[in-house]
Amino acid sequence: MAKSQTSVGSEEPSSSRPWESYHTVYTNAKAGMEGVDKQKVQRVVYEMSKGSKYFENEEKKDAYMKQKIENMRAQYSKLTPQDISHHQKMADKRILELEATRDLSRIWLHVDMDAFYAAVETLCNPSLKGKPVAVGSMSMISTASYEARKFGVRAAMPGFIARKLCPELLFVPVDFQKYTHYSNLTRKVFQNYDLNFLAASLDEAYLDITSVCKERGITSGEVAEELRQSVHLETGLTCSAGVAPNRLLAKVCSDINKPDGQFVLPNDRSAIMTFISSLPIRKIGGIGKVTERILKDVFGITTCEDLLQKSSFICALFSRSSADFFLSVGLGLGGTDTPQYKMRKSISNERTFSATADEALLFQKLVDLSEMLSADMIKEGLFGRTLTLKLKTASFEVRTRAVTLPSYICSSEEILKHASKLLKAEFPVSLRLMGLRMSHFSDDKNGIPADPTQKTLSDFILSGDVSGGKMSDYRPLVSDFCDNTFSVDLNSYPTYSAETSCDLRDSSMENQTSDSTFSCTILGNINEEVNGTVVPQSSEPRAKVHEPTNTDHKMKFEKIDSYTGQLEACPRDNWQNGFSCVDEEAGSISDQKQFFVWVDDYKCSICGIELPPSFTEERQEHSDFHLAERLQGEESGHNLRSFVPQQRAAQKGHTGSSGRLKKKQKSSPTTSKYVPIDAFFVKTNQNF
Repeated sequence: MAKSQTSVGSEEPSSSRPWESYHTVYTNAKAGMEGVDKQKVQRVVYEMSKGSKYFENEEKKDAYMKQKIENMRAQYSKLTPQDISHHQKMADKRILELEATRDLSRIWLHVDMDAFYAAVETLCNPSLKGKPVAVGSMSMISTASYEARKFGVRAAMPGFIARKLCPELLFVPVDFQKYTHYSNLTRKVFQNYDLNFLAASLDEAYLDITSVCKERGITSGEVAEELRQSVHLETGLTCSAGVAPNRLLAKVCSDINKPDGQFVLPNDRSAIMTFISSLPIRKIGGIGKVTERILKDVFGITTCEDLLQKSSFICALFSRSSADFFLSVGLGLGGTDTPQYKMRKSISNERTFSATADEALLFQKLVDLSEMLSADMIKEGLFGRTLTLKLKTASFEVRTRAVTLPSYICSSEEILKHASKLLKAEFPVSLRLMGLRMSHFSDDKNGIPADPTQKTLSDFILSGDVSGGKMSDYRPLVSDFCDNTFSVDLNSYPTYSAETSCDLRDSSMENQTSDSTFSCTILGNINEEVNGTVVPQSSEPRAKVHEPTNTDHKMKFEKIDSYTGQLEACPRDNWQNGFSCVDEEAGSISDQKQFFVWVDDYKCSICGIELPPSFTEERQEHSDFHLAERLQGEESGHNLRSFVPQQRAAQKGHTGSSGRLKKKQKSSPTTSKYVPIDAFFVKTNQNF
């Protein structure tokens, strides 16, 4: 049974019609495009894109999708009748559980403005009325009027392709300030029907009109009609509405009678199942062209009803969450409760433009983005610490660069200062998109920002101990078997990170690398005492320590004075798991000094973050962090657990060459002005 299905969607296009294999198709799923010649659009897009960077990127994505589809087909064909029967039982059980959650007591209305940006421009310039209009540029279109959609022109389409499809197309530049003004006018109307309405974007929102219908004794259709008229009177714009028992269906319904129309789906299960049975899966929010292609080419699924009929295969080949979503769509289920308010986790903006390598122009784009981001943050009273720069190159490679700052900021000057560093590190580069995102807000800590006067362990390490002493007066030594452990407070330093993706899906896909070895440069000087006992520099007499024996020499550390230059590095896993201070086979110190490095003088060998040589302070702080992280791993890792019992045994029962018992070395704050760092962590570890 399963094997007979593997040929679904496997037909190869004719060699004389290569565009049929080109899957970057602007489908007719968008309202106003029902009568568009899909084959013509596909051919024009192929011919206009062939040989471009965009085309190359689409070929990469298509190759990835083909491989993914082939892999799923292979898994599909391996399903035995027993497997299918097992997964069918699981699917039936899950369908019953999902059906039990159906709620028909609420009435949701989804309102969607008609070609919002284009409609606003037409309202402000009546001469555009009745003409094909595209808001955007030759590089990219944000919105197309319904007159333009008849030619196959739509949002997210390059303008030069749109002009080929519609030679009479008129371009209007984007004006977000104008669109925001009209959006605020529509939201004033929405508040009259639901104070807690959910704004999905500038031009659409979800309203729970259950109480309005009950209180006023009118039907949901009458509420939708009244709301649309109110929006038109307030703004001069038209909108469409959809009414249904849940938000998922309400959004689908608002698209049925566009523009300037409405559709009401009754709160009845049989009506819902009838409605959903013939509904194309692409009409569902959350199912885009990639998911649609997988479901169609692997399983032959084209309608929502097919999702239930192929439920056993869906449960077999998809994750639990994905399977639940598909089954819920097949049942016509969606959100019905009013979502609880959640604290914003990030705020961002981005802009697409013609590909350019002009540094002055790119910096001006960054200035504009910084000002917009700052204005948005000030409007919402937000202060953030983590700034992320998003870039899309001319070859459609997506990169993100981030920095975590020592304090919370919101001013455009501060944002621009750190964003500029991130951008400079990428030059020379040709870009077509740039964006900024701020996250890690102060409200993440219950609205209480970090206390700038609060001392951190990193302050102790850099400036002195808690008693006010300086580190120059204190000799950092090591214990008998392992380096001392201390961790650096990440809140005290800008921490840079980087991520590069190849944009092989609708969203970017991360390139994951796992380098095993690197050549490294020692970035600091470390002093270690040969005998391994931590003793502060003081004029007071030291406690006497036994003379080391041959056995002791096996466990003794090699003294490190000041290392610079290139040394052979260790596998990356060792950094994560902690290091053994003693050679496992010989019981002596390994001669290889395994430390942090900058690969090609640019990339961190530990975490992959990229920092150019000009970031001198940041690079030093980053290396200090990894050193502390390594020492922390040794203190709490496997090595400590394996060596400490031996150390204690040696202290209690080992006798030196003189036959005397080894005298324990005590580190007490009362015996010296300074507190040894190992004493601090011995006390700290007792809490765990």
